[in-house]
Amino acid sequence: MTILPRAVRRLALILPIALLTAQLTHAQDPAPPTPQFTTPEGGTPWIYEGSDVPRDEEWVFGKLPNGVRYAVRKNGVPPGQVSIRVRIDAGSLYEEENELGYAHLLEHLLFRESQYLGQAAAIPTWQRLGATFGSDTNAETSPTHTAYKLDLPNVDPAKLAESMKLLSGMVRAPVLSDANVRAEVPIVLAEKRERGGPQQRAADRSRETLFSGQRLATRIPIGTEATLNAATGKSVSAFYQRWYRPENTVIVVVGDIDPAQLAAEVERWFGDWKGRGTASPAPDFGDPAAPAGADPVNPVGEVAAIVEPGLPRSFSYAIMRPWRPVQDTIAYNEGLLRDSLAQALINRRLEARARAGGSYLYAQVQQDDVSRSTDATFVAFAPLSGDWKGALADVRAVIADAMANPPSTEEIDRELAEFEAAFASSVEQRRVMAGARLADDIVNAVDIREAVAAPETVLTVFNSMKQTVTPELLLEHTRKLFAGSVIRAAYVTPEADEASDADLRAALSAPVEAAADARIAAQAISFADLPPVGEPGTIARQGALGVLDIERVDFANGVRAILWANDAEPGRVSVKVRFGMGWRAIGPNDAAYAALGQLALVGSGVGELGQEELDRISTGRRMGFDFDITDGNFTFFAQTRRQDLADQLYLFAAKLQVPRWDVAPVQRALAAAKLSYSAYGANPAGIINRDLEYLLRDSDPRFRTPDPAALDAATPEGFRKVWEPLLRQGPVEVLVFGDFDREEGIAALSRTFGAIAPREPASESVANASFGFPEPGETVVEYHKGDANQAAAVIAWPSGAGVDGLPESRQLEILTQVFNNRLFDAMRERAGSSYAPVVNSSWPTDVNSGGRISAFAQLRPQDVPAFFEAADTIARDLATTPPGEDELKRVTEPLLQYINRVSTGNLFWLYQLEGSTQDAKRIALLRSLLNDLTETTPERMQLLAQKYFGGKAGWRLAVIPEGQQLATRRVATPSEAGR
Repeated sequence: MTILPRAVRRLALILPIALLTAQLTHAQDPAPPTPQFTTPEGGTPWIYEGSDVPRDEEWVFGKLPNGVRYAVRKNGVPPGQVSIRVRIDAGSLYEEENELGYAHLLEHLLFRESQYLGQAAAIPTWQRLGATFGSDTNAETSPTHTAYKLDLPNVDPAKLAESMKLLSGMVRAPVLSDANVRAEVPIVLAEKRERGGPQQRAADRSRETLFSGQRLATRIPIGTEATLNAATGKSVSAFYQRWYRPENTVIVVVGDIDPAQLAAEVERWFGDWKGRGTASPAPDFGDPAAPAGADPVNPVGEVAAIVEPGLPRSFSYAIMRPWRPVQDTIAYNEGLLRDSLAQALINRRLEARARAGGSYLYAQVQQDDVSRSTDATFVAFAPLSGDWKGALADVRAVIADAMANPPSTEEIDRELAEFEAAFASSVEQRRVMAGARLADDIVNAVDIREAVAAPETVLTVFNSMKQTVTPELLLEHTRKLFAGSVIRAAYVTPEADEASDADLRAALSAPVEAAADARIAAQAISFADLPPVGEPGTIARQGALGVLDIERVDFANGVRAILWANDAEPGRVSVKVRFGMGWRAIGPNDAAYAALGQLALVGSGVGELGQEELDRISTGRRMGFDFDITDGNFTFFAQTRRQDLADQLYLFAAKLQVPRWDVAPVQRALAAAKLSYSAYGANPAGIINRDLEYLLRDSDPRFRTPDPAALDAATPEGFRKVWEPLLRQGPVEVLVFGDFDREEGIAALSRTFGAIAPREPASESVANASFGFPEPGETVVEYHKGDANQAAAVIAWPSGAGVDGLPESRQLEILTQVFNNRLFDAMRERAGSSYAPVVNSSWPTDVNSGGRISAFAQLRPQDVPAFFEAADTIARDLATTPPGEDELKRVTEPLLQYINRVSTGNLFWLYQLEGSTQDAKRIALLRSLLNDLTETTPERMQLLAQKYFGGKAGWRLAVIPEGQQLATRRVATPSEAGR
């Protein structure tokens, strides 16, 4: 087993191990300061008050005299990082009618200007410190809180102090001037516009119905145009002063620094903060209540039939109860686990019915405490046709049976095994839990007014609950889940005459007969009873790969494997299988079957195992079966564990050797594809998702999203005819990285992939298939059926592909990020035209064509010309004038820190080395990756821009509303002209 420390692994790319180890052990941090307000020994931390849940001793809690609460913790995953969360107990539910959207607007304004950060300086400052905007530096506003998030890499005490200083200035002293409000409101409105359309309208109507009479019905974080446009520095400041107060603030810091240092910095920068005026009590969020005259046994209340022609059918109803704070005790958590067990039993029955050809595509039951407003049990399903009444009756019948009869002990044991595997896995992987996730756990616990527990505690509580479970007790919990104050429902349909509010109310009020056939028969299945894949294979070649102690094993049948047994991530093994020829092998008339393959190939079964049997045989195990198609390969992927690795490899190998061809998964995939197709046209992003890949591949028919006509022509027989030969064709490479025994892993590979029949070679035409790029010309215009103020635009240039060009592709990533920063500044900061424009570089390595650089933005139709003009200007400027050193640092420093972080995990090495058994140059080029991505010059960037942008027009696509014409120049709106 490899015992190389994670901190060494991440730098092994560039430094000899002996030298590195000396460097890591040479320096010593100074003694940390002593915080003054941590919870004293023997005291109860604030988050555990009123709880008997055992304290997670790795957390250090404190409370300042001004009311600020904090939690800090030492964590080295990834090494050198510190994750900071500042949570303000104020979200959209705290807004008055004339303040809708203010909580979210404040989130934006804190990043715009504050005590220690000038105008629009926050994002560049964090980038120079190595934090990427959007992933490492971000914020969120929910109905109940606003949380500011910073994941800061490569931190030392000085960098921590500077970051805490900057954050304190943002939170304690933002500049809420009229000018800043006027500058930020258009960006928020752009975000609101991009979220709009039929889906948002349906969501708004559903929310207004389900939470009728409560603040949650009319208060969503994005706000309204009227209140946002009316915002001023004074009005936003009033909201800020009311809620941004020490006693409403929780600060969480988790990272690779002594907890005393973390706590001391919180106390230093937030200890003297004082709120203005008297603290305001939180508003009453309201309770769900049944209308007068409702049946107390079946209290059906507000319902809504929502017609949106572009959306697929979906039905949701909720059994709602008032939310109340709880005492977060062990007994309470045991009850929650029983509730979850009851839901899992019902959901498995609902899924089995859908798989067998039921009246709905999917159905699910979920209990949730929503925004401290309601404790509700939600039931959601998608009818397969306009017979929503039949689908509703089927779903209710399954639930009625669960409420009438206790579950079998076999059903209970199956779900308990699933729960136990998940909780045990968390215990195994505790050492590698990311600091960012741990910080978020505290924020979420505070939000729902509950404590936090270590994985060992959760497993202990589960085991104590497990001993008490009986069928009768689960029946009691099931009945409580479906009892409440009021039942509300919303049905979204594309057909205007399909349902009325009265129809919904009548259907929900109708008596329901329990489904006697809802139970799933117990049937034990064991891997030991399955036939072998074949005769165990022999090893033809075995030796070091040449990177760390990663090993390569070639079998006589042609299968090649790369293995790395190490303990960097306890309890976790990543397995990836690359086989066949990917999109190269898909026929020009088989686009529908390619799409169906991504939905149904795994579900169609393996050998003697159908989809239900696959679920059953993996009960209580950690196994996966993800399938994907890339330009040059098909792939299976799973994260498993040592004790399940051999069986995971069996499933993957058996899929290639003895695939099963069940009809039901294909039919279900066909139904799903047909139902979702109409939704593509509902907004610009849907059109982009539907058509962009096809258009950027020079209208290659393989990449066309199948329409209903193409899907109607597809059959299960055709599905097998296409996929059966593809599963037999081309080379196989297996990668196994993680916490497993090397000898056991090689033996398992020999019994599985070493035992499959030799592969059929791909034809020369398939192996050499290329992917085109469209010729630039007139802007391609497509139309959506959504809101009149929504549009999207794409501009793209062809680039390169192939392993030989990897160093250039990495340098191109730097150039692309420079382009992204400039486009972000031009379209968001200056024009307020787009919320989040994105520039990407795609450089395929499994094939030698198909690369491109593309820029995308959602915006208003009148802003499409401004987007193309900005992109053209940036491309031209990059080709004629080298970028500045600071501009490059804002890109290369986050890339450097990103590589340092991700290279501590097994997936980084797996992704970098996949394909190296077919092309060994990948191994040699891995050694230059860090330099390629983080070291460059302005002149080198200019040369690269000249190569890909210089004198070349980009290919353009605009998606605009139906009935409009493409604008040729941008015209300012009256409100913009006024500003």
